[in-house]
Amino acid sequence: MSEFTDSGSFSRRAAVKAALAAPLASVRSSAANSAVTVGLIGAGSRGTYVAGLMAKNTPARVVALCDVVDGKSEKAQKSIGIENPRIYKDFHKLLASDVDAVIIATPVFLHADHFEAAVKSGKHIYIEKPASADVEGCKRIMRAADSADRKGNITFGFQRRYGQVYQKAKRLADSGAIGQIRLGHAHFIKSEGAWGGAEKLPPPKTEMEKIVAWQGWKELSGDLIVENNVHSIDVLNWFLGGHPHSAIGSGGSTLPKQGDMRDHNFVAFEYGKGVQGQLSGTTLAAPGYRDVIEQFHGEKGMIETSENHWRHYSGPGQMTTEKSPRNISIDSVADFVSRIAEAKPENTGVRGAESTLTAILGRMAMDLRREVSWNEMMKG
Repeated sequence: MSEFTDSGSFSRRAAVKAALAAPLASVRSSAANSAVTVGLIGAGSRGTYVAGLMAKNTPARVVALCDVVDGKSEKAQKSIGIENPRIYKDFHKLLASDVDAVIIATPVFLHADHFEAAVKSGKHIYIEKPASADVEGCKRIMRAADSADRKGNITFGFQRRYGQVYQKAKRLADSGAIGQIRLGHAHFIKSEGAWGGAEKLPPPKTEMEKIVAWQGWKELSGDLIVENNVHSIDVLNWFLGGHPHSAIGSGGSTLPKQGDMRDHNFVAFEYGKGVQGQLSGTTLAAPGYRDVIEQFHGEKGMIETSENHWRHYSGPGQMTTEKSPRNISIDSVADFVSRIAEAKPENTGVRGAESTLTAILGRMAMDLRREVSWNEMMKG
């Protein structure tokens, strides 16, 4: 767990006040022959992984680590393989330092607080998905992204956007090779993680116990569709040209666990021109099983994408498959670092928030057991 309120308590209001007090720094532009320096906020498993990829596969140097949990930063240091990083427990102090960029990989319910503070600090930002667990948090992300200096880079960790296999597939789709897309389909099928068990676990006794287990609770993580399936939703939005106008779906929880996260869901999103985007997500697969793909069916063919390959079906017996040359998360962090070094800024804050809001739209449709429109969600 890697929450970052200064006192260690769960106080969103206090965190906002602290964020507003963060010092404002100018955006630091690094020359192409100068290594970009990076600080990690949230030294949990994902943050450590992303920082490690950045350190090992790009010219960037990870020079600072921040986590409120004792020992987390030191563990991350060993895993990443860096020497003498600056260690912080207060993320404001890291933001006030001279690093060029920050990776925000804290729990979902803290993303808006940390993103706002990072924007005010003038740093380049690589923030893990999703944007937030709720609509208001996403709106805060969008407002902050809109206010950011246009020389700065803001990249969400939707790594599929940067994967070489995905970009080739998107170019083919845009060329008209499969004709107009009639249907988008995505499924995110994997086995249950650490939250499953043979018996229903007792509820947390304190608020802090709940925060430590934040990944098991909808209000803190956003539910399965928001925290996990949002990757596939981002691809649907990308290929189908924007966010949907409505959604309807169903889902629930089959396995006993601590928390209220769903372990299966199916949502049908309605996009423009009568195109439907279907999402099926579950953690009920057999142990170790994983199948995560997206498909786009057109009048002349089909394109399938995944982190491992892309395929083009152009007729009976005509299927072309290409494997990914490397981990697509490497493509994502490499693009981020090169944009900083070459002063070619990109701001994906609003787009990342819209993909998260699409996932929240699906969650609302399941919660309310009826069709929910984008406008209804945004007014709520």
